[in-house]
Amino acid sequence: MHYPAWKYILILIVLFISGLYALPNLYPDEPAVQITSASAGTQLTASVLEQSEQLLKESGINYHDGSFEGNSALLRLDSAEAQLQAQEVLRQKLGDNYVVALNLAQTTPEWLRAIGAKPTKLGLDLRGGVRFVLEVDMDKALEQRLKSTSRDVRRILRSEQVPVKGMQLTTDGMILHFNDNELRDKAQRIIKANQGTQFDVQAGIDDQGPELTLQYNEATINEITQYAVGQNLTTLRNRISELGVAEALVQSQGANRIVVELPGVQDTAEAKRVLGRTANLEFRLVADENSNYNGGIPPAGTEAFPFGTLDGPSTLLQRQAIVTGEKVQNAQTGLDENGRPEVSITLDTAGGKLMQNATKTAVGKQMAVLFIENKQKVTYSKDPATGETIETRTPYADIKIINQANIQAVLGSSFRITGLDSNAEAAELALLLRSGALAAPMYFVEERTIGPSLGKENIEKGLFSTQVGYLLVFIFMIIFYRVFGLIANIALAFNLIIIVAMLSILGSALTLPGIAGIVLTIGMAVDANVLIFERIREELQEGARPKSAIVAGFDRAFSSIFDGNITTLLVAIILFSIGSGPIKGFAITLAIGILSSLFTAIIVTRALVHLTYGKRKNVKKLSIG
Repeated sequence: MHYPAWKYILILIVLFISGLYALPNLYPDEPAVQITSASAGTQLTASVLEQSEQLLKESGINYHDGSFEGNSALLRLDSAEAQLQAQEVLRQKLGDNYVVALNLAQTTPEWLRAIGAKPTKLGLDLRGGVRFVLEVDMDKALEQRLKSTSRDVRRILRSEQVPVKGMQLTTDGMILHFNDNELRDKAQRIIKANQGTQFDVQAGIDDQGPELTLQYNEATINEITQYAVGQNLTTLRNRISELGVAEALVQSQGANRIVVELPGVQDTAEAKRVLGRTANLEFRLVADENSNYNGGIPPAGTEAFPFGTLDGPSTLLQRQAIVTGEKVQNAQTGLDENGRPEVSITLDTAGGKLMQNATKTAVGKQMAVLFIENKQKVTYSKDPATGETIETRTPYADIKIINQANIQAVLGSSFRITGLDSNAEAAELALLLRSGALAAPMYFVEERTIGPSLGKENIEKGLFSTQVGYLLVFIFMIIFYRVFGLIANIALAFNLIIIVAMLSILGSALTLPGIAGIVLTIGMAVDANVLIFERIREELQEGARPKSAIVAGFDRAFSSIFDGNITTLLVAIILFSIGSGPIKGFAITLAIGILSSLFTAIIVTRALVHLTYGKRKNVKKLSIG
């Protein structure tokens, strides 16, 4: 009965690394409150922290280790209950100038953090966090597509020398007017050849003369809807990635809604501010008539927008945009030669060509950067008949010019935006541009915060279920397999350490379904040992010597163990591939558990059995029940 030395070395290495990376879980994050300024870019001072500490003392709330982390103050509390009380007190006393959010502060020693060891991340149901439901404005999506398509239709007809007398946009199409029937019929043929798959085209005559009615067909409307939701999903995932939120869930719900779950995020104001902003840029030339414009109705082909703030002085811009934010490929913050914040913009190939063509004949003129943000005003009223509160949401847009500068040379794919108020404003603008433009505005229709206290209760229940499962398995194995059962239990404990370590190393979030996967793994891990031990018993009953029975038991049970675990692993991979949220959490822990149980059952258990019986010369009986 021989066991290779390299396998013992492998076990020691795996045990050491697993123990090292599982160790941070003995240092759980502490409940804390985080204080930040309500306005981006405003620096906090030490007086805010001192005032907060004094307010907590006056309210009899125990805290410790008040500190600054970046541009926010952090106060650690003794319990989740004290955390909630502290948040309420500070919100009331500090006022609207500050955002007081629930947070979790690290307690892991610095030497562990230096090697990348950190506690296992917890999902929304364990750690707490926020859940949003956003609704995509499909009317706006159709309107934006119509504006883009109308420009294409005008360009196509102009290239074919078909003048359009007038164009009117409808909710799902457009109406074109022509000077005579011949031009209308020619335009109909051209549009059907170029845009026929999008529209149902119908010729007619109204009070303005010959006209063409272009109406989006059902297939196009479905395509626009799917694109709007899909593009917004991608953009939200990019923004969440920029925020550094791990294991966030972003998925569609129904035809026009998106669900976002952010584990560990308790600052709902910050999350809503970044995720919900439908910000976009338009680069437009300043109109020649601007120098003589003193307010009133803008001249034809121009629009007036405020500069700097919404109540700032108006500037006339050309109606046609050169490039929009959808063409932005990258955006990075920096400082100009005067030390003021700026954003360096990189356009894609198509955007660079458009910018180049537009600025060839505009050197010496001015170009403005128009910042467009779609918002929603919520008002409440009483239904006179039922007395119920009625919520009304009215979309509106905040549009302002954030930059206006002379074009000193022909621009291409790379240029800079200057004139920003603060580094924070520059960083946020770069984030929104870098993560992509939303295809249509979105509005928050549901918001739910899961506090750490509820998460703590879920953790306690999850740990209790794991402990009960392990204890029952422990007792069962000792009763039925005695010394071999004890060896299996030691290997099972090793298995749990590997699972926790792997979750920490991979950065996967542990959820309640994930805990269920661990409990299931406990049963599957000893199942492999049961197969081995029963095989050893059979060998002993057939007259094999104890050591020979051990070798035969491990060797002959291997194929059954391998086949059974591989099929379950394939199921876990499928669940991870097609599932989302809780299903993925369950699949990850199940897959890690299967691989680690194969290692512990086949290699670790055999090593322990060899240490117990391998060095003894005359083994007459095995303690296997």
